[in-house]
Amino acid sequence: MSSKTTALVKSLDHLVITARSVPQTVSWYTRHLGMSHEVFKSEDSGDRHALKFGDQKINLHQSGKEFEPKAQHVRPGSQDLCFVTDTPVQRVLEGFRGEGVEVLEGGKVVERTGARGKLRSVYVRDPDGNLIEVSNYVD
Repeated sequence: MSSKTTALVKSLDHLVITARSVPQTVSWYTRHLGMSHEVFKSEDSGDRHALKFGDQKINLHQSGKEFEPKAQHVRPGSQDLCFVTDTPVQRVLEGFRGEGVEVLEGGKVVERTGARGKLRSVYVRDPDGNLIEVSNYVD
């Protein structure tokens, strides 16, 4: 770490999505991406909701009732997220199609570049319009 660096970040613990409807968001992510729903208590704000996957989680804020502190300009549908899966991305594509979820980028698997290398990805939108990329790394 250089003397000018405040902190050397090593991983992402959680992020926050502001949703128009927390129940609808929970339903979509648990159904289509296999995340688990967690309700947890906050000393100052009561029940909170999160979506858990692997060692990470997404905290959910209800639009208009966000918890403090929060981002300066919150808005449903402003996220662009990429999730890595072990499920073959072709099967992910077929699953989205079978569930009637619109697949972007011509409705097909596309090649992209991720943090660790080349990806094969499928793009969809969640109920708020957030861009969701589901990917496999290319070996």
